[in-house]
Amino acid sequence: MKGKIVFEEHMAIQETLGNTKAFAGDSGKWEEFERQILDMDSERIELMDKNGIEFAILSNNAPGVQGILDTNEAIKVARKANDAMAEAVIRNPKRYGAFAALPMQDPDAASEELNRCVKDLGFYGAMVNGFTQKDVQDSAIYYDIPEYRSFWATVSELNVPFYLHPRMQIESRAPIYDGHPWLKSSPWGFAVETSIHALRMCGSGMFDDYPKLKIFIGHLGEHIPYDLWRIDARMEFSRRAYRGKRPLGEYFLDNFLLTTSGNFSDPAFRCCLEVVGIDRMFFSADYPFETMEDACDWFDATQVISEDERLRIGRTNAINYFNLEFLKK
Repeated sequence: MKGKIVFEEHMAIQETLGNTKAFAGDSGKWEEFERQILDMDSERIELMDKNGIEFAILSNNAPGVQGILDTNEAIKVARKANDAMAEAVIRNPKRYGAFAALPMQDPDAASEELNRCVKDLGFYGAMVNGFTQKDVQDSAIYYDIPEYRSFWATVSELNVPFYLHPRMQIESRAPIYDGHPWLKSSPWGFAVETSIHALRMCGSGMFDDYPKLKIFIGHLGEHIPYDLWRIDARMEFSRRAYRGKRPLGEYFLDNFLLTTSGNFSDPAFRCCLEVVGIDRMFFSADYPFETMEDACDWFDATQVISEDERLRIGRTNAINYFNLEFLKK
């Protein structure tokens, strides 16, 4: 399929590059990966052309700004990453957009940077790499807590999406993975971490306060669609401290959107479509953590969807959601 649109596609600046090495893979291809994630010009666009991708919304790599303990440094690095993406968009405006990196160490600073990126730089929203560390290494701040309501008010007022991207849990908070470090990363821990964060949001009341909020998660929903029926069913017996006014599943289906990034499985894809519906599904690749070839070869060939549905998930849903009028032909 030609003309696909993707938006879990990562870039790095030197300040955020190093921490990615821990989960970029043990295949001995770090030099290739480093080149690809730093590049926002010829190689990336050549691969997009080769695989039928017309437009990509870029975002800063994980854990990125969320792993910076000093708030002032986080603000500075977020701004530098966003300026780098803005320059790439200026160089290739018909091929790239951008999601803002945000210094979530300070909700007010995050709101200010999101406002700058959306209003001044034309960004399409934000991508944040899971929980934020602040001041001390052994810290993990999740955004469902009351201190972040002012930030969510900003996101709601701007009417832009927030992409919640995985990161690896820090060592001191992950004893269950002792002796099995492979579990902490993308094979399992990424989905566990992101799904818990998403479910915390659903149970916190934040979507009652800001019902227009839209949260993207990738990898075909980070396991949630498969378990959504059981979550709601068992919530009948486990509602202690649950602050939502409606069943949890209603928030997920109303306020979350899913992408295919990094999960190219027909059975999982079929489950997601049945649970959330085609209008809430979007194609993405997860480059360079996944190859564009793997993502596109699977999506272009899968028989789970019709050709009309392939066009909607691969292109027109994104055009309509992000108002990409210039891509309409």
